[in-house]
Formats: sequence, structure tokens, C-alpha cells
Amino acid sequence: MLTLEKFEEASEIVKKVTQETKLIYSDYFSSHTGNKVYLKPENMQVTGAYKIRGAYYKISTLTPGEREKGLITASAGNHAQGVAYAAKAFGVKAVIVMPTTTPLIKVERTKSYGAQVILHGDVYDEACAHAYKLAEEHGYTFIHPFDDPAVATGQGTIAMEILKELPLVDYILVPIGGGGLATGVSTLVKLLNPNIKVIGVEPAGANCMQASLLNGEVMTLPSVNTIADGTAVKRPGDHIFPYIQKNVDEIITVEDDELVVAFLDMVENHKMIVENSGLLTVAALKHLKFQDKKVVSILSGGNMDVITMASVVQHGLIARDRIFTVSVLLPDKPGELVRVASVIAREQGNVIKLDHNQFVSTTRTAAVELKITLEAFGTEHKQQIIEALKKEGYQPRLEMANL
Repeated sequence: MLTLEKFEEASEIVKKVTQETKLIYSDYFSSHTGNKVYLKPENMQVTGAYKIRGAYYKISTLTPGEREKGLITASAGNHAQGVAYAAKAFGVKAVIVMPTTTPLIKVERTKSYGAQVILHGDVYDEACAHAYKLAEEHGYTFIHPFDDPAVATGQGTIAMEILKELPLVDYILVPIGGGGLATGVSTLVKLLNPNIKVIGVEPAGANCMQASLLNGEVMTLPSVNTIADGTAVKRPGDHIFPYIQKNVDEIITVEDDELVVAFLDMVENHKMIVENSGLLTVAALKHLKFQDKKVVSILSGGNMDVITMASVVQHGLIARDRIFTVSVLLPDKPGELVRVASVIAREQGNVIKLDHNQFVSTTRTAAVELKITLEAFGTEHKQQIIEALKKEGYQPRLEMANL
């Protein structure tokens, strides 16, 4: 059972392994939402995510015998690192089963803490089933990533810190995968101040908690599809579900393309790397139906590999009309390319890439195709460039951005 006494105990214990993550006031998100927005940067923890809290507290509650058997868990990455780090601190063996889709950086970091990593299954649920099987075969002690009251208690220490720093907070936004973080945060918040609202945020392509709440019982999704790998869970926790039902006030879902834009916002305005699951609470700010409230968004983690990061940045720039590709037809004769370039230069467009195709017409002198990939300041500037091309007699056609 989750009690105030346990939360207080956990808050003291997790201080041994956690960094102090002070709230950051966001001028940018406050001005764009009409609320006073604060960020809780758990991406700055030593393991890159809040999961170290629940893992360390849970392991601290085990008997020496349970720890000495060796620990095992399943995780998409952040809980894996939390358990690996905590196991190393306690001097015990850790085996981590991770989905084969786990970003490389999370796999390598988990190994760096001394854990044995086994890749199995496409999603968390398949990895978890395999971890249970190994636990039974080898006698390991299983540390569940979310469906465990002790783990949820450890995660809830985030709420203790938020309320000490911002006691008059009105809303707390918390990411939801399996529900451990939401359980801990919402339960402690309601114990301390029932007037504070807790909003859970899920990916639209992995909304297992929303589906479960709507049906009044734990539901298993047939599949999940989201770039938020840390919250790509088919089924929430059975043991913690009653706490969610009682203490979470609302669920918001966000689309993957909203996470892409949120990543760009965080990098450009806060100079912070936040992984897609951690961005759920940032993307959700635009869905809030109120203003003039104090809102805290929990940034749950920042473990993103460089390749994924590059892809997200690229898609974010395209979504914001900062990069676009336009196609024009022009005669294949000297000076035409310079003419087009001059129009773009006058409008301060920056050419990134050119693709010159002479085979769109049987008569090259009649028409060749020029595809131009450009950098612009945004939607208004993009339209300005397109209109300038039209005024010069071209018929620009927007294409899928090609980098």
C-alpha cells in the first residue's frame, strides 16, 4: 500500500543516488499557453531518467537474500539503467531483458553499469514475459518497472520535490506508459493536497491506460505504434491501476508528430535533450483547456540516440516549414538556374540541395525539372518565397522535403 510514511522514507533513501532537479520556469511555453509553466527536468538524472528513484527504493526494501539471488527486470531502457545502476550500488548481479527495438544508447548505457543485457521481443510486454521466464528458471528476484507499489513509491518522490518547491501548483502533467510514475505522483499529491489536479499523458498509439480507464478494468491493446519507445506499453499494471482510477484526474493523448515539434521546441528554447516519452507532457501543454494556472510538466527522461535525434530534428524542421522542397519547370538553357537562384536569394531563402532532372520532357529545351530544398524562417517566409517564384512566371509545386 502507498502511504505518506513510505513516501517520506523513500524521499530520504533516493537522495543517495539522485541529482537535485530544480524546477525550470519556461517563458516560452508560458507565453504560448497562457499558463505559468514549469519543467521538472528528470532527464538530468545520472541515468538520464527518473527511473533510478523507483529501482533504488525497491531494491532497498529487499532482504539481503533476495538481493543476493540476483535481480532481473524488463525495460525499454530507462528502468533498465535504473536497476543496473542501483544493483551496482548494492553490489549485486542484474540481468536486464530489453526489446530488440530499444535505442542503442540505452542498451550500451545499461551494459556500462555492469548489467547483463538480453534483447528479446519487439515491445516491452514480450520482453517482460521472457524476463519472468528467466526469473523462474534461475531464481532471480524480479523488479517490475511499474506494477509494484514500492517502485511507484520511489517514483512518487518527484511529487514531494515539486510540492516543496512550488506548493501552490495547480496542475501536474505526468507521462504514462505502464503507470508507475503516474501512480506514485498522483497518490502522493492527493495525500498532501487533493485540490491539485494530476493529468496523465499517453501517446495516441499506445493509450493502454486511457482504454483501461474507459472500460473500468485493465485492458490489453492488440498492438502499439509510437516513437515514444519508453511508453510503448500494451497493458498497464494490474496492481497499480486502482490508484490511477482514484487519483489521476484526466488522460490526454498526443500524436507522434506533436512530439517531433516538442523536441525542436525544447532544443531551441531550453537547450535540453528530452526523449520522446519525456516530451509527452510538453506536447500536452497545447491541449490544456485552461489558462492562468501554475502547471508542472515532468520531463521523464533524456536518453535518445544520436541517429533518432537527427531524424526527429529533421522531421521537426519540416513540420515547422523551416525546411521544404519545391519543384519548378524551366527551359534547359544558360542562365535559367541563376535566375531561379536570384529570386530565392532576394527573398533570403537558403538553398540546401538542388536536383536537376532533364528527363521530365521529351524535349529538353521545352522543360527540365529543378527540385530545390530550402531553409526558411517558417510558414510565412515559405509562402513569401513561393509567391516570389510565381511572380517570376514559374509554377512552383511543393514536394515532400528531400534531405
